[in-house]
Amino acid sequence: MEKVIEIKNLCKTYKNGRGIDDINLDIYKGDIFGFLGPNGAGKTTAMKIMTGLVKPNRGDVKILGHSVLTDFQAAMYNVGCIIETAEAFPYLTAFENLKQFSRYYNDVDNNRIEEVLEMVGLLKYKNEKPTKFSLGMKQRLGIAAVLLSRPKVIILDEPLNGMDVEGMISVRNIIKNLAEKEGTTFFISSHLIHDIELTCTRIGVLYSGKLINVDTTENILNNYASLENYFVSEVERNGRI
Repeated sequence: MEKVIEIKNLCKTYKNGRGIDDINLDIYKGDIFGFLGPNGAGKTTAMKIMTGLVKPNRGDVKILGHSVLTDFQAAMYNVGCIIETAEAFPYLTAFENLKQFSRYYNDVDNNRIEEVLEMVGLLKYKNEKPTKFSLGMKQRLGIAAVLLSRPKVIILDEPLNGMDVEGMISVRNIIKNLAEKEGTTFFISSHLIHDIELTCTRIGVLYSGKLINVDTTENILNNYASLENYFVSEVERNGRI
């Protein structure tokens, strides 16, 4: 199994006492890893450290063997991410937005732009501006931008937030297809238990800044009626809910 992301002894404490404490985690090629925890558990903090937006107090994250602290460019070279909300230029069409993003990469042409718009179900809206888009459509446009450069690792913070059922199903299918067919590795955070259960192959429970357990979705569902039952019992075993 090829290790794609290695998180070692990761700590970050904010002035209000929140943050993450001593997180250790390995993610392997083709994993769809779900970071599950309530709002304020530290999921976004961990993902901001993984993508170089925040410096940890201690510890390190390596992506494809490169440290995000000491070798940031190499670490991020094969990574696509959306942290918090997907941003788009409101005065450009969906196609023009992706054209703008494509300038960061050498080998993304108009065909590739159309291909990713098709993948996220937005090709028929390619000449519309995101100001007319629903929150779910904006999120799908963000995911299209992430997919442009065919990244090996995709980090998504609450990717299904604000999506309608159709949007959720289409994004879930995109994620599963890429993991299966191209070996793309996903690291997804959500507080929506049902989404994580249906999307992810491995799950880590983050509670009050601590990673309290990591297991495969298959194992969890063999031992518990649902992911929700597992989550509640893990949190009770490790603290309180």
